[in-house]
Amino acid sequence: MIGERSNLPAPSTEMPYGISFPAPAEEESSGGGISVTQIWCMVRAHLWLSIAIFVPLAVLGFIVIKALPKTFQSQATLIVNADNIDPLAGRTGPSQAMSTFFQTQSALIFDKVMLQPVVDRLQLQKDVRFTRGKAPDPNASPIEINDALLTALRRSLNVQSGAGQLLYIAAQANDPTLAADIANTVAEEYIRQTSERTSAPAAERAARYAAQLGELKDKVDKVQAKVAEFRQRTEMTALGAGGDSEGALLADLEGQLRTAQNARRQLEARLGNSGAESSSALNADEVAVLRTKLTALETQMVEARATMGARHPKIVQLQVEIDATRRALQSGADTALGRARELENKYRAAADQERQQLLRRRVMQDEGARLMLEQQQAEQAYAKALSGQSEVQFASQGNYKDVTLVSRAEPPLRASGSGKLKLFAMLLAASFGLSFGAPFAYELFINRRIRCRDDLEKGLRVIALAQFGPVTPVPHG
Repeated sequence: MIGERSNLPAPSTEMPYGISFPAPAEEESSGGGISVTQIWCMVRAHLWLSIAIFVPLAVLGFIVIKALPKTFQSQATLIVNADNIDPLAGRTGPSQAMSTFFQTQSALIFDKVMLQPVVDRLQLQKDVRFTRGKAPDPNASPIEINDALLTALRRSLNVQSGAGQLLYIAAQANDPTLAADIANTVAEEYIRQTSERTSAPAAERAARYAAQLGELKDKVDKVQAKVAEFRQRTEMTALGAGGDSEGALLADLEGQLRTAQNARRQLEARLGNSGAESSSALNADEVAVLRTKLTALETQMVEARATMGARHPKIVQLQVEIDATRRALQSGADTALGRARELENKYRAAADQERQQLLRRRVMQDEGARLMLEQQQAEQAYAKALSGQSEVQFASQGNYKDVTLVSRAEPPLRASGSGKLKLFAMLLAASFGLSFGAPFAYELFINRRIRCRDDLEKGLRVIALAQFGPVTPVPHG
C-alpha cells in the first residue's frame, strides 16, 4: 500500500523545538486530504524562512514605490444643460435619458476626436513632463506615436458625473501645472465641440436657406430681364389682357363699315328704279338744279308739241336737252354708287387690318401676361422667403450653452497618494503570498516531511498510539 503512493511523508531531520504540537484529534475523525493541523505544522516549520522572505520584499517594494514619481490630480467642474428648448433652432429637449446622456458624454470625451486637439494644443509629444523624458521609438511610425500619446492621455483622465447635471473631468500628471492644463484643455475642447454640434443644424439650415434665397433672387432677375426685353421688342408698356379700349377702334370701324354697306345697298335699290327717284342719289344742290332744269325743259316740250310738229327743230332741241339732263342725273347716280362702294371697301380693309393687328396684340399680350405672372410668382416666392430669413438667421446665431464651465482646474499643492497606497497594499499582499506560499508549496509537492500525528495516519496509514513533545538529548559519558 505504501509503495503505491507518491510523495509520501518522510521523517523530518529536525524538530521544531520550542513549538508545542496541537492536541491530537480523535482517531475516528481522521480522513483523506490535508488537515488544518498539517497545514499549521508546515507553516510553523518554515515560519522564519517566510519572514526572511517577506520582510526584504516588503522593504524593497516600499523603497521602490517611494521612489516612484509623484502624481498630481487636478479637476475641472462642468454643468450640462441638456434640456434647452428652442423651436426656431429645432431643439425640442433632450433626446435620451440623463443617465445614458452622461455615459455618452463620457465616452465622447475619451474619443480621438476630442483628445487629438488637446494633444495638438498642448504639444504633448514635445512635453517632457508628459513623456517623462522618453524619446519616441525611432522605428515607430507617426501614427503609432500619436496613438501611444492618446492612450497615455486616456489613462491620465477620469470622467465622472456628479449630483444633478454636474460633470467632473480630472487629469493626473507628474507635474501639477500639466495636470491642470490637461483638465482645462479637455474641458474647453469639450465645450467647444458641444457648442458646434448644438449650433451646427441651425447654421447648416441657414446656409441652405441663404443658397435657396440666392436662387430665388436670380430667378426674379432673369424674369424681370425677360419682361424688359419683351417690352422693348414689342414697344408695349402695359402687359396683360387687353381692355375694351383696344377693341373700340375695331368696333367703330365695323360699325362704319355696316353703315357704308347699308348706304350702298339703299343706293343700289334706288338706282334700280326709273325716273326722278334715281336722282335722289345725287347731291342735294345738284339734284335741285338738274331737276329744275329738267322740269323746265319738259314744260317747254309740252308747250312746243301743242303748236309744233314732232320734227320741229325746237322740239328736237328740247328733246336733246332733256336727254342730256337725264343722262346727267344718271351719271351722278353712278358716281355716287361708286363712291359708296369705294367707301365700303376702305372701311372693310381698315377693319381687316385692325383685326389682324388686334390679333397680333392679343398674342403679344398673352405672352406678356404669362411673363408678368411668372414674374409675380417669382417675386412673391422671393418676398416670402426674404421675410422668413430673419428667423432663420436668428436661430443660426443663437449661442446655446449646453455645457458651462463651473470651475477651472487649479494646480494641486499636494500629490495624490491614493495610487501609491493601493500599490503598496497590493505589494504587501503579493509578498505575503510569495513568502508563505512558496515554502508551503515546496514541502507539499517536493520535500514532504512528517511533522505531526496526521502525517502518519493520513499519509502512511499508521495509527499513532501516543505523541511526545520535544525530547532533550542525553549527553554521553
